Amino acid sequence: MINNLHLKYLKNYTLMKKKLKILFLTDNFPPELNAPATRTYEHCKSWVSKDVDVTVITCAPNFPVGKVYEGYKNGLYKIEYIDGIRVIRVWTYITKNSGVYKRTIDYISFAFSSFIAGFFIKSDLIIATSPQFFTALSGRALGYWRKTPWVMEVRDLWPESIKTVGAMKDSLIIKYFERQELKCYHKASQIITVTHSFKEEIINKGIDENKISVITNGANRNLFKPLDKNTSLLEELNLKDKFIIGFTGTHGMAHKLDFILNCASKINDPDIHFLFIGDGSEKNSLIKLANELKINNVTFLDMMSKKELKEYLSILDVALVNLKKDALFKTVIPSKIFENAAMNIPILLGVDGEAREIIEKHNAGLYFEPENEEDFMNKIDFMKNDSDILTKFKMGGNQLALEYDRARLADQMLKILRTNKCPS
Repeated sequence: MINNLHLKYLKNYTLMKKKLKILFLTDNFPPELNAPATRTYEHCKSWVSKDVDVTVITCAPNFPVGKVYEGYKNGLYKIEYIDGIRVIRVWTYITKNSGVYKRTIDYISFAFSSFIAGFFIKSDLIIATSPQFFTALSGRALGYWRKTPWVMEVRDLWPESIKTVGAMKDSLIIKYFERQELKCYHKASQIITVTHSFKEEIINKGIDENKISVITNGANRNLFKPLDKNTSLLEELNLKDKFIIGFTGTHGMAHKLDFILNCASKINDPDIHFLFIGDGSEKNSLIKLANELKINNVTFLDMMSKKELKEYLSILDVALVNLKKDALFKTVIPSKIFENAAMNIPILLGVDGEAREIIEKHNAGLYFEPENEEDFMNKIDFMKNDSDILTKFKMGGNQLALEYDRARLADQMLKILRTNKCPS
């Protein structure tokens, strides 16, 4: 006679052997280029190569400017295939990545649309990824109504993060969201965080640590690898013989790039130049500030594809990773650390906590205290004038990238999804 233990074993064995069907809810996906889109795409692509059936529900690509990309439209329902991944794009209210209320409507609309689309898709498990918190609510609801385990991927501690950047202040609405956040943690079959600090924060909220796993961000080492400096690009940008400090990615409220511009305006060394690549809610304000300060040692470039980006990364002497000074940001690990390390670019890090520990453990760069002008300037001067230390940082970046190889991390996450923590 088969007892409950045998039944559980058989269920888990079946899940291990059959073609696993995953439904993944994410508000960002390629051709969008931000970190959530890249992580989800690269994980799903890896899983498809391991004979997993992956369906992604997302919206029309529009991040961060709130304008639908060329070749797409904001329709009710459209299916496309990207590298073996079935991608379902649903209608959402689209707005640029700035302002609270319109973005909240955007998030809520995706929660409803993704729930409706997902309700008719059979899967073995559902994954919903933050930091767009309403995506987690959709995943939770789908898990309940479809009687399917759901996994909450925590890329950001929300709503703490929106309070930190000043987008919203403590209120009854925030307290309601905090209750929903806690409910999501309790209801999820499995929680996957991108930092160990996030895991500790969630455990401190009373969640069983055995249901929480950590899969950090990492580097696609097939794409990001050391390159010789693109000399034609240096000439095109009129940056030949410059010591180039580059910031890439979202120019948002959390990144405190106005601090960097104010520092840049006070640097007298004509050889030092800052290169900002990307877009975001603060970019127009940053360009305006640069003009007001009459800065001539900063260049702004638009967002570009990952393949284009690596050519621009090749000309950097130092990669800047910077966030606003706040205790919450000690819990995050900016994904750009891994891409730059994989290209052996020394990192100048203005983020304390877990990110700093990684950089210092691998000797891949220098830390400066966030929003500390004197420390920032001193670290730039030190890195510019010590070629030996830059060589050591490059070697350290290589070791860091090996440890945080995205393909290996994707395999680890798939193994977690296939364990008895997510029984069918």
